[in-house]
Amino acid sequence: MTSDTSPQPIQSAKAAVESLTVVLGAALPDTLASADDPANALLHDAGVARAVVGRLRGEGSGVGNDGLCRWLYDAFQSNLPELQLAVLRFVPALAGVYMSRAVSRKPLAGFEAVLLALYAHAAAQRGSGEAETVSLPNLANPSVYHDAKVPPKTKAAEFDVAVLSPALEPHGTMRATRRARIVGAVLELYHGKLALMPLTSKMEFCEFCVAWAGNRSKLDDKPRVAAASEPDGAAAAAASEEKLRRVPLPWELFQPALRIVAHCLLGPTNSDELKTQATRAAECLYWRAAETMDARALLAARSLVRLSQMTEEPIPEPSFSGVETNMAELEAMRANILSTKN
Repeated sequence: MTSDTSPQPIQSAKAAVESLTVVLGAALPDTLASADDPANALLHDAGVARAVVGRLRGEGSGVGNDGLCRWLYDAFQSNLPELQLAVLRFVPALAGVYMSRAVSRKPLAGFEAVLLALYAHAAAQRGSGEAETVSLPNLANPSVYHDAKVPPKTKAAEFDVAVLSPALEPHGTMRATRRARIVGAVLELYHGKLALMPLTSKMEFCEFCVAWAGNRSKLDDKPRVAAASEPDGAAAAAASEEKLRRVPLPWELFQPALRIVAHCLLGPTNSDELKTQATRAAECLYWRAAETMDARALLAARSLVRLSQMTEEPIPEPSFSGVETNMAELEAMRANILSTKN
């Protein structure tokens, strides 16, 4: 990626923090600069995250000479796992803003350089030509849960292999035809580290997911429109923003997005705010799938929405009434058996 300056490669987390101070143009908290683990402090510092996300979402961000994109690129290329994790924390804002602006064909060389670096790392991790698959039991084979309708005459039928993610081909440039695949692979990389991501990062992704899908859920039974009291100019601006942020969602982008939302919704979290935002994102994705009539996306999104409704239902507490009586009867029976043997 191009830049007005040629900064030195980042070789340590401390150097990354110092260079980020220059990029943001403001001093970072002393606790971050003097931390024993600067990368981990950077990952969880809410103030720095707000500053970085604000810059990524700001007007004019993502161009070829964007200093923040250069920092994200260099920090990830440092090959320091803890620093790469800090960069992945900003994937929701990076991918969210990029996809929203890419539909308008704006030059976004800075965003694309970072995304391509993340994609190349994901491809190298998986291996050349290796698809991500999962083996599913073949129902033609009997199991402890069911009998096969037609018993196999010879050897058991082989497992069914489902492809979760196709092989990642090497790409050095971003084109419209491969944009969804590249961003989808980056989301898969983010999903692999999702358990280590701070809450605010997950909230940001759910927010962008709602925008990508078109802001429609059961909470608002129709696409968002401006309030009747708004002036015509404000209504037109809101409609223009809505059209800009809604993006194409082919399966290679829809699936990883839904997997991340599912983790936010059903994963181990104590945040009701995150679950509420993830529920809205799941519903928006469902309505988007219903609109496009994509059978795979519709089935997956509907299943997630139903699971979210099941988790909202209270689980009845087990009743232990009569346990003491039953225990007394069991003790009496035991004593009777022992006396009979004697």
